[in-house]
Amino acid sequence: MIGAMVSYVLKRLLLMIPTIFGILLISFIIIQFVPGGPVERMIAQLQGHDTSATSRFAGGGQGDVSSTGPGSASGGAETSQYRGAQGLDPEFIKKLEKMYGFDKPAHERFALMIKNYLTFNLGESYYRDVDVLSLILEKMPVSISLGLWTFILIYTISIPLGIRKAVRDGSGFDMWTSAVIFVGYAIPAFVMGIFLIVIFAGGRYFSWFPLRGLTSDGWENMSFFDWALDYLWHLVLPVTSMVIGGFASLTMLTKNSFLDEISKHYVLTARAKGLTEKQVLYGHVFRNAMLIVIAGFPAAFVAIFFTSNMLIEIIFSLDGLGLLSYQSVINRDYPVVLGTLYFFGLISLVMHLVRDLVYVWVDPRIDFSSRAT
Repeated sequence: MIGAMVSYVLKRLLLMIPTIFGILLISFIIIQFVPGGPVERMIAQLQGHDTSATSRFAGGGQGDVSSTGPGSASGGAETSQYRGAQGLDPEFIKKLEKMYGFDKPAHERFALMIKNYLTFNLGESYYRDVDVLSLILEKMPVSISLGLWTFILIYTISIPLGIRKAVRDGSGFDMWTSAVIFVGYAIPAFVMGIFLIVIFAGGRYFSWFPLRGLTSDGWENMSFFDWALDYLWHLVLPVTSMVIGGFASLTMLTKNSFLDEISKHYVLTARAKGLTEKQVLYGHVFRNAMLIVIAGFPAAFVAIFFTSNMLIEIIFSLDGLGLLSYQSVINRDYPVVLGTLYFFGLISLVMHLVRDLVYVWVDPRIDFSSRAT
């Protein structure tokens, strides 16, 4: 059994390599066709007389800008591949391309990126002057704060509620909780976030909760107890927004899974043997019914921790991974875009492996030897 499990885990780990390679390849190809890359953005800044944009180049003093500015008679517009580059020195354009790594063919850039990614060298941000891995690690605590509390609350509410709805199927409790659940499911998290801001964060009625951030000004001087209260105070609205929209599907999945198991013959047999309803429910039904819930665990984990966070982080001005991903796409900060995608992809693949291992823990009848072949 252990040997089969080790073999299965190794095979899954090896399959992660072509999977993540394919994700990066497709993303890299798409990026090549996206208009308005970093070179074009810098050219637009220069043509808009934003001389601060040149401070990052070698010899980036004001004299360099004047020698390559719009009034320079270089004739670069005839040979430049970039729109809006009229009047800029071709050598200056080449310097731009080299700074952003566009002086090499696409296949060479991709091969170099893959080589660096193998050692978790995710490159440096075009606009933040910091390496991407450090940037991800810096923003991660905010996303973990949102995701962890949301994850705990959703699962703590949804699974017991789904079980109770299954046991009392068709009752008044089942009917009114279903109505509440469907209303919550119909309202996207970001819409709920805006609604809560308008009502409770000084938007129109009350000013009970802060509008932005995870801490108040001067939190460094607070005691641990005061800091913890301030932290939880800031989390109330964003976490509530995510929980209300997120627990509906898991609750209904749990309920339907339990209803399906309760109707099976082994449950009737267990009851006929004189077992109590609680023993039948938690000793037999629970293990089998939870398999389908566990199957959705990786997708839920990634969605709650990363995907669902983005709009909430934007609305509440929370400087996490979701906001970082959004800003990097808007700014065409390709190293951050690909670096975060690589990071999210690895986490998603690992969570799928964890799901399979939890399968066996929940139901020992699953045989790894048959799955590893």
